[in-house]
Amino acid sequence: MADERVRRRLAAIAVADVVGYSRMMEADEAGTLAALKERRKAILEPIVRDRGGRIVKLMGDGVLMEFTSAVNAVEAAVELQAKMAEANQSVTEHRRILLRIGINLGDVIGEGSD
Repeated sequence: MADERVRRRLAAIAVADVVGYSRMMEADEAGTLAALKERRKAILEPIVRDRGGRIVKLMGDGVLMEFTSAVNAVEAAVELQAKMAEANQSVTEHRRILLRIGINLGDVIGEGSD
């Protein structure tokens, strides 16, 4: 039997989700999806990349991110909240995209391409 060792590494995992996503989708599905895509490209992806992280998974109203440092994860979350608030200033209240972000630090187990 082949020696299959479990690959573990320390990582900071950040999860963000959109507050009121279902309500936003009911009101304007196409507009909500377009706004989320634009914010992901213009705000989320550059911040994650600049902080040495990677986007592991996109899930409709959420995103799972991995960072090698808890400090980088926190800095990315703070910057993400600030940039989202800035972007929200130019839209009406019911079109604002608000995020909840949680961060956990611990060993993760890599499997396949994870």
